[in-house]
Amino acid sequence: MTASTPQRDLDQPHDLVGIGIGPFNLSLAALAHGVPGGLAATFFEQNPAFHWHPGLLIEGATLQVPFLADLVTLADPASPWSFLNYLRTRDRLFPFYFAEKFHIQRAEYDAYCRWVSTRLPGLHFGHQVDAVRWNTERALFEVDFTQLDAEGEAEALGRAYTRNVVLGVGTEPYVPEPLKPLAAAPNVPVIHSADYLDHRERLLAAEHVTVIGSGQSGAEIFLDLLKGRPAGAEKIHWLARTEAFAPMEYSKLGLEHFTPDYTRYFHSLPEPVRNELVPRQWQLHKGIDADTIAAVHEELYRRTLHGGWPDAVLTPGVQVRTAGRVATTKVELHLEHVQEGTRSRLTTDAVVLATGYRERPLGRMLAGLDPYTRHDSAGRARIDGEFRLVLDESVTGSVYVQNAEKHTHGVGAPDLGLAAWRSATILNSLTGKEPYPLPRRTAFTSFGLERREAPRVPAQGQGQALTPLTQS
Repeated sequence: MTASTPQRDLDQPHDLVGIGIGPFNLSLAALAHGVPGGLAATFFEQNPAFHWHPGLLIEGATLQVPFLADLVTLADPASPWSFLNYLRTRDRLFPFYFAEKFHIQRAEYDAYCRWVSTRLPGLHFGHQVDAVRWNTERALFEVDFTQLDAEGEAEALGRAYTRNVVLGVGTEPYVPEPLKPLAAAPNVPVIHSADYLDHRERLLAAEHVTVIGSGQSGAEIFLDLLKGRPAGAEKIHWLARTEAFAPMEYSKLGLEHFTPDYTRYFHSLPEPVRNELVPRQWQLHKGIDADTIAAVHEELYRRTLHGGWPDAVLTPGVQVRTAGRVATTKVELHLEHVQEGTRSRLTTDAVVLATGYRERPLGRMLAGLDPYTRHDSAGRARIDGEFRLVLDESVTGSVYVQNAEKHTHGVGAPDLGLAAWRSATILNSLTGKEPYPLPRRTAFTSFGLERREAPRVPAQGQGQALTPLTQS
């Protein structure tokens, strides 16, 4: 990790400049480091160091993918940047072996990624990318950035030149429209789950808490708050728009939706079909892990052992119509039950929005590429099968995207299990070679009908005998 970026190092054209250093671009940087012959690659991140969802590193919370879904293993098991090699350098291989943990804790995954980020060359933290343009005369991309000091203030300006760019700026917390004014107001207890741990003690001390959201984060936060509040006086609501607190699809064949085979199939579908398909697949990636559901039920059941029921209300099928403040410290939620068509009000002391994330807008940063970018009928960037923005033919370089292609590549776009494969696909495309040979088949499921050549019609005089359909 570099504290500064000498301009003389950036005047020479790079093969690749990465924008953002989350798990996906960190995966790409790790695999790029292993490309035979070397690759001139550099990555910029505005934050001072790597951190992965720090507000959700709840004690005991695990990844929803196996540890093999690290930064590199599914593309290069022999990479020095694998999770197993991280354990080896920490003298923890044998403890991990005996722990028999296929799904590791989120905090451990975060520590592993930080280990990679502090050792991998070419990563520049504290660098905010401001603009990307195509320089026609030099046939290169210009990447303007601001170097930040320890307080996040502008310290110096710089520019890098590159043949290719990869965008990996991640997503940002999504706040539903009715709750935006409250979430943005200072000192109002309406927070997004991304900041949960920063406010945990305050939430535990609140008289009544409401959690909104039916996914994994909502379940984990509800469970954590439930465990931390006194029996019989829990005073907690858990509300969700979905029709049920539903388990995530985790059957073996269901998981094949997170394979390269399905990604390629989805990309081949017509745009209207893709648009319709993604919302229907919410249970593939927005449901709750079955173990977490079981833990919630167990904790609620445990609180009935001495009679009575816990003061906890779990209601799916509810949406927040409007919200406002009551007096100075409380929040009033105006609710509607979709199936019943009924409405009610709920007064609460704090709200946690486990309402997910949305792709981070890139309009300002990529404004210089607008004249070259091709869009679909909904105004979204078109992205080809190798994760490149479809640009005008006059642009000879490529702009690759990571976790911004759900509309073209399906539900696997944000999945950690496809990180190494996508990074390898990008590097194979960028180099025009195959530094990372990838499997031709990855699923037992054939997602579309196999297209077979039509049977050849026999030549005249070589007809086949026909079997009559009925007999007299």
